[in-house]
Amino acid sequence: MNDNKTHFGYQQVPPGEKAKRVADVFHSVAENYDIMNDVMSFGVHRLWKRFTLSQTGLKAGHRVLDLAGGTGDLAMKMSTMVGPAGQVVLSDINGSMLRRGRERLIDHGIAGNMQYIQANAECLPFPDDTFDCITIAFGLRNVTDKDVALRSMYRILKPGGRLLVLEFSKPVAPGLGPLYDTYSFKLLPLMGKYIAKDEDSYRYLAESIRMHPDQQTLKGMMQSAGYNKVKYHNLSGGIVALHKGYKV
Repeated sequence: MNDNKTHFGYQQVPPGEKAKRVADVFHSVAENYDIMNDVMSFGVHRLWKRFTLSQTGLKAGHRVLDLAGGTGDLAMKMSTMVGPAGQVVLSDINGSMLRRGRERLIDHGIAGNMQYIQANAECLPFPDDTFDCITIAFGLRNVTDKDVALRSMYRILKPGGRLLVLEFSKPVAPGLGPLYDTYSFKLLPLMGKYIAKDEDSYRYLAESIRMHPDQQTLKGMMQSAGYNKVKYHNLSGGIVALHKGYKV
């Protein structure tokens, strides 16, 4: 890849342009985001997120940051886990997604321990050693400089705190790869076209998944950023993986 370019799906674009293009995608899909998550994963995304929540180690009074938190699936549950004495910060770089998440959580009666901050994962506006846990679900692949973002997250974790990265990954189950390719490049854009009225955004989704680092590569990136005891769990045959690492 050209040193002055980065990936937007399969296209190479200037680094400064990627954030705008990703923003356009999520402005476009925000209203149908939850429906499409259920349709395109056949509801299984709920199980992936449930497993992620089980790995947070959250207790009453903890502070947690849900990055690229979208419409608030994780934040909603974590708000209950940390209780009134704790705090959950729902953050997204995209204003449309953040508004949708805030409206959804308020509609569910969740308010007291929630905070909403629009922020870029590469330059997080929090002091050092702030959070007991950081989650980022299906957001890291959209970040322009993932190494910078991982270091930014590390800085604001408390010593002993953990980062959880839930993201699409590389299928490892025998025979799954070709089936997954057919689904991703044939069926997914059609779902986007007829359900969300946005074929291009869901074609980008499929491409962005293929350009994201595989399980071992992301593990190495987390280790290089300073995380300790990094491990990952393959889910649904490796279609999704949950990476976990700790701040020393």
